Amino acid sequence: MSNDTSLIARSSRYHAAEFLKSASRLQECGPDLGAEVAFAGRSNAGKSSALNVITGIRGLARTSKTPGRTQLINLFTLDETHRLVDLPGYGYAKVPLEMRKAWEANMAEYLQQRSALKGVVVVMDVRRPLTEGDRVMLDWAKWAKLRIHILLTKADKLSRGAASSSLQKTRNALKTDYPGTTVQLFSALKQTGIEEIHAVLDAWLEWPHAEP
Repeated sequence: MSNDTSLIARSSRYHAAEFLKSASRLQECGPDLGAEVAFAGRSNAGKSSALNVITGIRGLARTSKTPGRTQLINLFTLDETHRLVDLPGYGYAKVPLEMRKAWEANMAEYLQQRSALKGVVVVMDVRRPLTEGDRVMLDWAKWAKLRIHILLTKADKLSRGAASSSLQKTRNALKTDYPGTTVQLFSALKQTGIEEIHAVLDAWLEWPHAEP
């Protein structure tokens, strides 16, 4: 398979994404079968925009100027056995403290008990990576022995040199605290970094006949 054909086939997998259901807790997520990858991130890090660009479907994941709009675990099917999952945003959402605590408890339960979960993509603003909330999410994923990939979003907001510097600093920090974690630059606006994240998702979801 040529590189161009491989990329087209890879993209088509994610273009097939469809909303499946929303769940307020693990028990509502449906059968724990197949393979799924979850996306997590601070409320204003650009997680929904990243999901929309990765799938090539505008409006698949809801975006809002008000942080914290994603309040439920949202599941999207790619086919009968593969799914992407949009987790509630964390950080500076303008919601009651008790509601935030409930979200966090549900996320921790999902990350630690969902057998179909193959890895977590943690979305961080390239200008403010590894916040306290990010580290909590990374700790949960590490404790659950999940693979972790970080998207440093909004790379278009920085010069190429500044973005590369943030990437390298983040890599250095991860080597010490979260070895084995991978990280990349990403821009939903410029649509850069899509092929790289598709390759990560392909590997984690173990698509049959996928190119390495």
